[in-house]
Amino acid sequence: MCRVLLAAACAAASFTAIAAENAGDFPSRPLRMVVGFSPVGGADVVTRMYTSRLSEIVKQPVIVENKPGAGGSLGAAYVANSAPDGYTLLSVSSSYATIPILYPQRSFDPGRDLTAVILIAEAPMLLLVHPSVPARSVKELIALAKSKPGQLNFSSGGEGTSSFLTGELFKKMAGISIVHVPYKGAGPALIDTIAGQIEINFASVFSALPHVKSGALRALGVSSAKRSVVLPDLPTIAEAGVKGYSRTTWYGVLAPSRTPAAIVNKLNGEFEKTLQSADVRQRLLADGSEPAGGTPKRFQDFLVNEFEVTQKIIRRAGVSK
Repeated sequence: MCRVLLAAACAAASFTAIAAENAGDFPSRPLRMVVGFSPVGGADVVTRMYTSRLSEIVKQPVIVENKPGAGGSLGAAYVANSAPDGYTLLSVSSSYATIPILYPQRSFDPGRDLTAVILIAEAPMLLLVHPSVPARSVKELIALAKSKPGQLNFSSGGEGTSSFLTGELFKKMAGISIVHVPYKGAGPALIDTIAGQIEINFASVFSALPHVKSGALRALGVSSAKRSVVLPDLPTIAEAGVKGYSRTTWYGVLAPSRTPAAIVNKLNGEFEKTLQSADVRQRLLADGSEPAGGTPKRFQDFLVNEFEVTQKIIRRAGVSK
């Protein structure tokens, strides 16, 4: 047994040394970006925004593969079990942080089997109400909810989604009782709010902005710590009455955990160049997202915090699988 373990350790060390030595030539063949959600979803759209530019920078094709299912955990498991050579990567969104608590039967450990490459972008959510709701500010909405406990509803794309987490955190920090109504996707949740079937919704700037401009929905606040670049006159929820409130949806890239540091760092640099290109930045900003970037450690630390905060929100909401 000892000889087997020693041989395995030597093989792993040899692989790491070879990979590190050849990191300067990486990549020498196409990259695969796995998205754990269906096409046209937020993670898929953001991934396709930057992959064409990334392909030009690394001088190799970057192939986007959708492997949807189980809240993104199927795609994540696929990448976690892929060769740790930097050629198979995972595009993730904020729902990745819900996997440890909502999908306990998964075949991998999100905190152990995948490693951070780069944080691509963060995007705020909008606190929206149907025009029939008399509240015209966050403070007025909180007062209304307190006067009618359990009578107002908020819609989301389902338990564990960004809209769900944003709404549940708002409930807790505002000290109000509003009823969560889950839908099978953010689109149907937004449509029913526009139709007046639901009073409150939390949606991405990108999906909600046309409806805010048309008057179909009223935006009361933005969920991030700072104002949105596309709605600079709209206050943050923290500014508008819920001190300390901050919640964003985010997008990033992970690799199998045993990928050599030299290759992870090489990938990080290529993604950083991609995010610095004018066309990618403009597209992300137009989508209401803030380009992020930074080191793998920055994203790893960010993920640790997200796992902790997200699990607290989900447990507080009484959600379990």
